[in-house]
Amino acid sequence: MSAFSASAFPMISNTLMVQGTTSDAGKSTVVAALCRILARRGVRVAPFKPQNMALNSAVTVDGGEIGRAQAVQAWACGLEPQIDFNPVLLKPTTDRKAQVIIHGKAALDLDARAYHDYKPRAMTAVLESWQRLTSRYDCVLVEGAGSPAEINLRARDIANMGFAEAVDCPVILVADIDRGGVFAHLVGTLELLSPSERNRVVGFVINRFRGDISLLQSGLDWLAERTGKPVLGVLPYLHGLVLDAEDAIAHNDLGNKSPPRLKAIALAYPRTSNHNDLDALRLHPQVDFSWVGPGQTLPAADLIVLPGSKAVRADLEWLRAQGWDSAIAHHLRYGGKLIGLCGGYQMLGTCIADPLGLEGPPGSCPGLGYLPVHTTLAADKQLHNVRGELCLPGRPTVTGYEIHQGVSHSTAQLQPALQFSDGRHDGAQSADGQILATYCHGLFDHPAALTALLAWAGAGATERVDIAARRSADLERLADAVEQALDLEALRPYLPI
Repeated sequence: MSAFSASAFPMISNTLMVQGTTSDAGKSTVVAALCRILARRGVRVAPFKPQNMALNSAVTVDGGEIGRAQAVQAWACGLEPQIDFNPVLLKPTTDRKAQVIIHGKAALDLDARAYHDYKPRAMTAVLESWQRLTSRYDCVLVEGAGSPAEINLRARDIANMGFAEAVDCPVILVADIDRGGVFAHLVGTLELLSPSERNRVVGFVINRFRGDISLLQSGLDWLAERTGKPVLGVLPYLHGLVLDAEDAIAHNDLGNKSPPRLKAIALAYPRTSNHNDLDALRLHPQVDFSWVGPGQTLPAADLIVLPGSKAVRADLEWLRAQGWDSAIAHHLRYGGKLIGLCGGYQMLGTCIADPLGLEGPPGSCPGLGYLPVHTTLAADKQLHNVRGELCLPGRPTVTGYEIHQGVSHSTAQLQPALQFSDGRHDGAQSADGQILATYCHGLFDHPAALTALLAWAGAGATERVDIAARRSADLERLADAVEQALDLEALRPYLPI
């Protein structure tokens, strides 16, 4: 049972919570699909995730920071991202410690045990956001986190059944059949719940099915008989779906690749953040793109990208331990191009100082030394949605966002990477034209800017790719598939369908 009293939070109609038997079971995509289905039926719907743990985030219209998955769900609703859609965001800095973001702002850094003690205060923020959303929208679709059956996390839970019990909302349970063991996942999860928690599960959804569904029917019948819960739908495996990943790096290329004009790689260090910045490169039909991970040798490439990081000094030390600093030097010596994004920008400078110990022990370390830039981490995080021009031929428009605690100062006159519409200059370009660095996330997302960057990197003329248009089209594709496969009539008691 939840440690929080349900009596202060009466039953709220037209709400539904989607929980999963595991991480990556499909909670985010099911919520996004339902958001789009309801929005295109004229329902005022909003997404909600009480607690998220992710290094992929987005800047909201009200100046805060939320998980990237909730931003995608907001777009599925036809809304701009807002802090109430994800009131608690945890951004790990080590295996045991995370930055705790409450209502869009960094509040404190806690280890796992200290955060467990902090959860009642976090729950207050969760319920405040929940109440604001339910007063403004016809329907709120809630996404759980991980699994509700993690025994060691049941006490003071605010992410799954602890929240559902507190507000007395119904739950559907999603499992991924592509992983195998789907019936064990569903039955086992249900068995580990308390009687009141089991009672609020109104049905199951099986995700990522491929094959002859008639061969699954006997299992579905058994599951319904065994649990007394209906299977609300079996969702198909949708190949090549382009939706921003919640946290785990998506390594595969997307779509059919024509003969590539450019080989691009990105470095996957332990605390890589906002790796969705590279999705447009993964999608581009003329870019051979890959992530390079631990223990791998950097392959020959035209372009290397250093992405963002939540622990820049630690990730830079790790990069050096891989021998990648020497490989980058070799790449530049032979004329290759290099882009640094946010934390990657900081790594390219001469020094990174963290006097307050915001991302690890207080101290400083030398950067890679390719740009005359000195970075100091400061307590106030910079959160901005930005618009401006990329300082390359054609001056294409760039729209994106800044999320960083580092303040970078140049010790020499440098050509900026971008000029924002508010008059600020951002980032830097090296004098030899081989390096471009910026704090702007979303650098590749604008079609004209992507074309200009690929030309700068040596690809010449390339096809136009619009990642935002593809995302919108795939939200429609996802919604169509879920609308066809899900028994929406069975959800009518809980949703304004």
